[in-house]
Amino acid sequence: MPLTEDTQILDTSKGLVERLQVASGGTHAGFRPAHARGRLLTGTFTPTSQASTLSKAHHFNAPSTPLTIRFSSSTGIPDIPDNDPTANPRGIALRFHLPEKDGKRQHTDIIAHSTQFFPTRTGAEFLEFLHAATGPDAETAVPEFLSRHPETVEFLQDPKPSPVSFATEIFYGVNAFKLIDSAGKTTFVRYRVVPVAGLHTLSDKETKVKSKDYLFDELATRLESSPFELKLLAQIAEEGDVTDNALKRWPVERNLAELGTVKVEKVLAEEESLKEQKKIIFDPIPRVDGVDVSEDPLLEVRATVYLVSGRQRREA
Repeated sequence: MPLTEDTQILDTSKGLVERLQVASGGTHAGFRPAHARGRLLTGTFTPTSQASTLSKAHHFNAPSTPLTIRFSSSTGIPDIPDNDPTANPRGIALRFHLPEKDGKRQHTDIIAHSTQFFPTRTGAEFLEFLHAATGPDAETAVPEFLSRHPETVEFLQDPKPSPVSFATEIFYGVNAFKLIDSAGKTTFVRYRVVPVAGLHTLSDKETKVKSKDYLFDELATRLESSPFELKLLAQIAEEGDVTDNALKRWPVERNLAELGTVKVEKVLAEEESLKEQKKIIFDPIPRVDGVDVSEDPLLEVRATVYLVSGRQRREA
């Protein structure tokens, strides 16, 4: 996909990549500036009958769709220990491999992380926060920023316990999207990925005594015996719910529609995973018929950040 022609979004996105790298101790060639440590897996998505009533998108109507899955830890540090509390929130990316069109590969992605919160309303505000946090006057600049942005305080203070396994974590999509059915009806949703095995997390004390590779080692061990499953859900907005602001969460009583099952089947060998992770650029914007973006301004910035950093990885 081409870079945006909006110079403000492009400048903000390039600034975010740079500041995220500074926050992680500098540029780590070939790795993402955020969620640098990760592992690729393969699997299959099987939709429910309800999914096809909400969206005409191929992956919500086909019997099944092959997946590439990435589980990751926070920060831009490629070797951050699994038992480091700053490795939370964890992340998941799902790539749905769609049928080729005009000889070209087609795909669409879903990206989520293990907290319902996001630090700021816009990319520009997040860049301002990173400048404050990584600048020479951080001791005064950060409190001053936080005094004006209670939503960032809420994100920072939200409990982020480490999971027992990536297979026992809940992942939330903070941005709203539009599902569009065959008649053109639009439904605003937020994605959620929940473990069939249930949510299981560790206390700080339990996390501290875990090995530095416990999560990624556990993935391989778990998959030696059998695949594991996650459910893809959609929290459905109702009239009056805010759909253009990632900070405005919807009431907990909103309906959760089950869109399908993610079967995680195989973990790629570490060498192969590292090689492929340098190439693959996940896209927060769906770019597929049947799913569209909301008016949330974070989406274009997030997509551009992913593309800018992805091009850097490929050139490394």
